Amino acid sequence: MSNSPIRIGTRDSKLAMWQAHTVARLLRIAGFQTEIVAVKSKGDLDTSKPLHELGTTGIFTKVLDDALEDNTVDIAVHSLKDYPTQPPAGIVLSAHLEREDPMDLLIPSGDTSWTDDVDSAVTIGTGSIRRKAQWLHRYPKHTTENLRGNVQTRLKKLEENDWSGIIMASAGLRRMEAVPENAIALDWMIPAPAQGVIGITHRDGDEAALAACQKLNIETAEITSTVERAFLRTLEGGCSAPIGSLARISGDQIFFTGCLHSLDGTKEVKIERNAALSEWRELGSRWANEVIELGGSEILKELK
Repeated sequence: MSNSPIRIGTRDSKLAMWQAHTVARLLRIAGFQTEIVAVKSKGDLDTSKPLHELGTTGIFTKVLDDALEDNTVDIAVHSLKDYPTQPPAGIVLSAHLEREDPMDLLIPSGDTSWTDDVDSAVTIGTGSIRRKAQWLHRYPKHTTENLRGNVQTRLKKLEENDWSGIIMASAGLRRMEAVPENAIALDWMIPAPAQGVIGITHRDGDEAALAACQKLNIETAEITSTVERAFLRTLEGGCSAPIGSLARISGDQIFFTGCLHSLDGTKEVKIERNAALSEWRELGSRWANEVIELGGSEILKELK
């Protein structure tokens, strides 16, 4: 085994650093030496605009792809939900870590009686067009406000604004040990594809990095997130379409829920399916094509 440490590329937010240190710990357990290299992304530097206004997908990830291409890091650690479904040429997605809770949480600012009343007039903070569209589909009279920034910043913004609540991923809050006591699980909201999964990429052809990554890959996380991301890729999603998908494995079956919404939440195509686990490689695109046939094509035309 090589004596030189594996250089782990990461964004420098608190959550990203937590993820990188987790990967470093797992690699050390597997017998590798490690070194963490932190970089800043365009998405971290500009937190005022909604994500879909900052350009293409990969807003948080391109800087790490560049670091791999420049050979300043050997592997890069990502929140897989932020990573493009098609890695750039020369970069391989080679490991999926154990999935944290994939669901979204509502963090209310106070009284929550309004959650049972679809006609209530309240304001909710979220920077995600997927969350916004699903929320407005359920609560058409609500208003949403843009919410960006790291875990701590978002919780602070809830205190500073006259909002009834904000929506956040359970995974990030759990990893930061920052789940508020009053958090409500949104069991009806379909998460982002691969939400809760940490993904690791490396340069194509770097056999040492590949060998290290393969030691960390969790097959169930790989299968479920690959199905979800294939669904997204076939619908031509990325950051620009309100698409949710969640796959779960039970025995020799995969159970799947997927949805596509119009930006304002008025239109929805949602499917629930299951199939043999052995077919997992083609399921995501198959189910996305069903959504397209069930009316998704019209929604996608509008989004473009």
